[in-house]
Amino acid sequence: MRKKGARRAGQAPLMDRLLIRWLARRVRATTLISEPDPRMQGLYARGKQMLAGNFLIAGEFIEAPGRVPFAADSPQAEESLHGFGWLDHLAAVGDREARLLAQAAIRDWIAAFGRGAGPGWAPALVGRRVIRWVAHAVFLMQGMEAEAQRTFLHALALQAAYLERRARKARPGRARIEAQVGYLYAALSLEGWEAQTRAAREAVLQAARRGILPDGSLASRNPEELFEVFELVAWAAQTMADHDQKVSADLLALLDNMATALRCLRHADGGLARFHGGGRGQEGALSAALSIQTALGRAQFVPTGDSAMGFARLAAGRSTVIIDAAPPPAQAAAARAHASTLAFEMTSNRRPLIVSCGDGREFGPEWHRASRATASHSTLAFEGYSSARFSAQRRARLELGDGPRKVGMEFRHASHSRAVALSHDGYIASHGVEHLRYLDLSVDGRVLSGEDMLVAATRAEKRRFDEVLARTGRTGVPFSLRFHLHPGAEPSLDMNGTAVSVALPSGEIWVFRADGLQLSVAPSVYLEKGRLKPRASQQIVLSLRAAGYTTRVNWSLAKAHETPLAIRDLAQDDPLAVPRL
Repeated sequence: MRKKGARRAGQAPLMDRLLIRWLARRVRATTLISEPDPRMQGLYARGKQMLAGNFLIAGEFIEAPGRVPFAADSPQAEESLHGFGWLDHLAAVGDREARLLAQAAIRDWIAAFGRGAGPGWAPALVGRRVIRWVAHAVFLMQGMEAEAQRTFLHALALQAAYLERRARKARPGRARIEAQVGYLYAALSLEGWEAQTRAAREAVLQAARRGILPDGSLASRNPEELFEVFELVAWAAQTMADHDQKVSADLLALLDNMATALRCLRHADGGLARFHGGGRGQEGALSAALSIQTALGRAQFVPTGDSAMGFARLAAGRSTVIIDAAPPPAQAAAARAHASTLAFEMTSNRRPLIVSCGDGREFGPEWHRASRATASHSTLAFEGYSSARFSAQRRARLELGDGPRKVGMEFRHASHSRAVALSHDGYIASHGVEHLRYLDLSVDGRVLSGEDMLVAATRAEKRRFDEVLARTGRTGVPFSLRFHLHPGAEPSLDMNGTAVSVALPSGEIWVFRADGLQLSVAPSVYLEKGRLKPRASQQIVLSLRAAGYTTRVNWSLAKAHETPLAIRDLAQDDPLAVPRL
């Protein structure tokens, strides 16, 4: 329970609330001299659901016929509501009914929160809201009465003035970039703000330099967060170009580097690898953002690299494999990091096959913690252990630490395959062994061969392993290899439990084998952002024991011979269905 007088998450501090009230008396209602094209990818089906009074916001279902509900139970849903990202979906519908609902929401928000009250005044959230208000201004202001337009424009100018003073105080990275891009949108669009455009352009560049590493990656190693930052920077650059403003060469270079990294982190179906709190991203949004880079005159063909942001990529035929090949992110990103070192995901054509369970933050603290464990990823884990452990709790956030410090990655491509050798030392302290993994994808993309090894090499490592082995009565240290399957993949045990056939919705059949070892199929979950609850799925599990200084497991995942090279896959998923409560 929150203590009396405590500030709610997202609510402006006292000094900021006083600043907002002071600014409210001084900013004047103005006009928009231009409106940037809305580049957001709204979902028509989601907009129609809102018109029916069904709001599915950050995993929370709210029934609110005829209005937008700004009160929510979870901080994630509250942030989404006050950020106005849902406005993209109403704009995608674009009819009179959608416009009236959006206008009513603007009116309600200004009346309740427009002077700094309540949540929604973190600089990044203000920036997100300003971007939507400006981008959708034509949609929002059509048919508005003159007084309502003045109120809307005054609220917009007030938020712009707030960002002018507070955007630089947002956390470095995505939050500060979002705040500064919002300030830029306002400065380029509001009458009388022409003098601020140069400062706004420079602020976006400085925020990008501070939050994006020179190679185009992020310290969080979250692929979806990298896409969101890329999208913001791309919108800013295109908006500058549309207003005949000079776009910094440094900003364009950062944009190019991020685009190169994102192409490496993108699966064959266009979705992003789901690691360290990131999801697959909205379908089509990444392609739309990458097209902005082309429109800015950047190179239209950029070869996809083998590695980016600590991930390795194998791609051949119609298959992609993306592997977490670096230590978990530390410092500021440790509260969202996952113990997923050497875990991989695999996609065939437009169908995910091997996946990570995903991020459980929207489903509560227990799901969040479970989703970060090594057992929630497709890799090797000792029973009861993760390759990285929770080592500190700060501000009610569990931080990941005490994990791999040395992670090896070496590509070994050949004419017949794409291959990578990997290793990490996350189990040396606890078990005295190093985990080595070798993955080999055939040149036609039809066979993924893998080898996992546990090796105690030095005297100290062997001594530590002997201590752990002795506690088992020398019967062997239990560990498992897990291969989590997408909910659309249907496994069945074959050949007396020595093979698993996996059928995809496309009609493809993949067969998993492991040197004649007994396999099992166990329940799993697929944690997908925006849903009410985890989706049931399954996993292939090899339960084994390490009894010596070297333990080796060979396995393969191969497309069945009767599966053709190319399949006409027209089946559509329905990710927007609102469940009946």
